[in-house]
Amino acid sequence: MRKIFPFLVICAVAVVGLIAPETPFSPSDDPFASSYNSGDIAWMLTATALVLLMTPGLAFFYGGMVRKKNVISTMLQSYVSMAVITCLWVAVGFSMAFGDSLGGIVGNPLSHGFFTNVFGHEPFPLAPTIPFALFALFQLKFAIITPALITGAFAERVRFRSYLLFIVLFTLVIYTPLAHMTWHPDGLLFQWGVLDFAGGTVVHISAGVAALASAIYLKGRTEPGHEPARITYVLLGTGLLWFGWIGFNAGSAFGANALSVLALATTTTASASAAATYVLFDLAMGRKPSAMGLSIGAVVGLVAITPAAGFVSVAHSLCIGTLAALASNLMIQWRSRTSIDDTLDVFPSHGVGGMVGMLMTGIFAPEGLWYGHTELFTKEVTALVLISMGVFAATWGLLWVTDRVAPLRVLAEDEALGLDLSQHSEKL
Repeated sequence: MRKIFPFLVICAVAVVGLIAPETPFSPSDDPFASSYNSGDIAWMLTATALVLLMTPGLAFFYGGMVRKKNVISTMLQSYVSMAVITCLWVAVGFSMAFGDSLGGIVGNPLSHGFFTNVFGHEPFPLAPTIPFALFALFQLKFAIITPALITGAFAERVRFRSYLLFIVLFTLVIYTPLAHMTWHPDGLLFQWGVLDFAGGTVVHISAGVAALASAIYLKGRTEPGHEPARITYVLLGTGLLWFGWIGFNAGSAFGANALSVLALATTTTASASAAATYVLFDLAMGRKPSAMGLSIGAVVGLVAITPAAGFVSVAHSLCIGTLAALASNLMIQWRSRTSIDDTLDVFPSHGVGGMVGMLMTGIFAPEGLWYGHTELFTKEVTALVLISMGVFAATWGLLWVTDRVAPLRVLAEDEALGLDLSQHSEKL
C-alpha cells in the first residue's frame, strides 16, 4: 500500500482537477483590467521568474556542500519541491494562505481551490495594480523554496519518499497558516502590526526552526563531518540565489515603484556587508578566508534583510548584514561543538539570520526602537518567540507522523552507499 499511495494521491488530484468548477477564462473579459498597471505587471512577471530561479540556486548551493555520493539526491530534494508544491498550491495551498480568512489563522481552502475564481478576481488588496492570478503565482515561488530550505538540515540521511510526505504536511500545516497570519489583511499577525516585508518569519524563521527540529529528531549521520563535493557548485548557487533574491525582496513591493527600488538597494547592500563581514571575521579568528565562508555570509545577509527590506534605510541595511553575519558565524561555531547534526547549518544561517532580521526590523523601521518607539519592537520579539516555539512543536509532530507512515531515516548501509545510488540509482 505504501508503494502505491503516492500514485493514488496523484490520480486523486488529477481527477478532482478535472471536475473542479472552473470555466475557461478570457483576459479580454477581466472586469478589473482597467485597474492594472502594465509596468507593474511586467516587473512582477520578472520577479516571479527570479524567485523561481532561487530554488535551482539552492539546489546547487546545497548540492556542492554535501559528499559526492549525495549530490544528486540533495539537489533533487530542491527540484522536486518545484513540482510537488506547485500542484499542492494550485489544489489547496493558495486558498489556505490567501483565501477568505477563518479566524485570522488560515484561509478557507474552498475559496480558491484548484485556482477557482483566481483569474478575473479582484486584485489582492496589497497588490492592487496586478492581476490576482499573478499575485498567486508570485506567492507560489515562496511556498516552493521554504520546505526546500529545510533539506540542508537532514541532508545525506532521509528517505526520498518520506521527504515528499513531509514537505506536503509542512506546507499545509505550517507554511500556509503562517503566510495567512502574516500577509493577509485579516491575518492575526498582520492585524496586530507585525512587520515582515518579504518572508523573514514566513520563510526563513519557519524553515530554520523546522531544520533545527529535524536535525534533533533524526539525530546525527553515521559519518559526520563535511566533505564538500563541489565548491564551484556552492559559488554558482550563491550567485543564482543573490540574483533571484532581487525578485524575492523587490518583488514584494508588488509594483515597479519607489518601494521596490528601496528593497533592491537594501538587499544588495545587506548581502554585500554580510559576505565581507563573514570573511573578515574568519580572518580575525585566525581562519583562512574561504569561498564557502563568503557564500554563506552572502546568503545570511540576504536572509536577514528579507523582513526589513522595505522598511529600513540603506545605511541600516549595512548594519543588519554585518550583525547577521557575526551572529550566524558564531552560531555555526557553537553548533559544531554540539551533537546537533544540522548538516548544512540551516538553522544558524536561515533561522538565526531571519531572527536577526526580524529584531532589526523592530529596531530600524520608522516605528522602531531606534526612533524612540518600543511597541513595534515588542511585537516583533513576541511574534518571533511564539512563531519559533510553534513551528518547532508543529514540525516535531509532523516528523513523528511522517516517520510512522514512512520511516524517515535511510538504512545504515544505504547511508554508507550514498543516497544517489540507494534512493535514485544514479551517480555523478
